[in-house]
Amino acid sequence: MIRNIIFAAALALLCTPFAAHAADAPATAPAAAHAFFVNIKNGDTVTSPVNIKFGITGMEIAPAGTNKPGTGHFHLLIDTTLTAEQQKLPIPKDDQHLHFGKGQTEATVTLKPGKHTLQIVMGDGNHMLHNPPVMSDIITVTVK
Repeated sequence: MIRNIIFAAALALLCTPFAAHAADAPATAPAAAHAFFVNIKNGDTVTSPVNIKFGITGMEIAPAGTNKPGTGHFHLLIDTTLTAEQQKLPIPKDDQHLHFGKGQTEATVTLKPGKHTLQIVMGDGNHMLHNPPVMSDIITVTVK
């Protein structure tokens, strides 16, 4: 009996690093998943505040904290991209990285006059990029 308990404890210790690593791994996204802008396109001239609608194919929208396969939520990147290092971490949350963790599919954003780049990036339940990453093309809009 004691031998069985020792064996079970040793097995648990050996498996723990692998279980922890699996929990930190990015969620897998369907290969056909694609994020896109619904109501604006590259080269558009817009007025601020800008209503931006987000679209997704091949995935379902789910609030942050949901770790169901094939789901995620939107993040809007304004005048920035995610570096290779940032792509390994949770998506930052600041004025250039807007989170829509309640499952929102549109936002009204105030932008200063001039040119701006925009990109939609899908995050999993923990705000991590999926594997492979699900992102829109980067578009440039001009705000009058």
